[in-house]
Amino acid sequence: MLVTDHALDQEAWIQPDEGQLSVDVIETYESVIIRAAIAGVSVEDVDIYIAEDVVTVRGNRHLDQKEEVGSTYHFRECYWGGFSRTIVLPAHVRPDGADALMKNGVLTITLPKAVVETKIPIRFEE
Repeated sequence: MLVTDHALDQEAWIQPDEGQLSVDVIETYESVIIRAAIAGVSVEDVDIYIAEDVVTVRGNRHLDQKEEVGSTYHFRECYWGGFSRTIVLPAHVRPDGADALMKNGVLTITLPKAVVETKIPIRFEE
């Protein structure tokens, strides 16, 4: 489920005809948390790509029921098929410390923040 290989070609990984996954992104002092409601999707049908500043979630929601001949949809709001979402993170994270949990149709990805050195040396002119 979790893929943390930085060499993965993300452009080839995302398909243009996929639906977009809705997400919540929460930042705490220690981590970035991504939540997405993906009811009807099994863990085997979800892939997660994590880099230091971006996450991509990709999956497939299968409709197991067959449509009867002559049936009429009065509403068709549920998306069935491939979906993905790429999220630019609000902070750098450590991909190797990521954790994913699927419970009651909600995917929760917890990403520990990376310690980033922000000191910039300044030189004085003589």
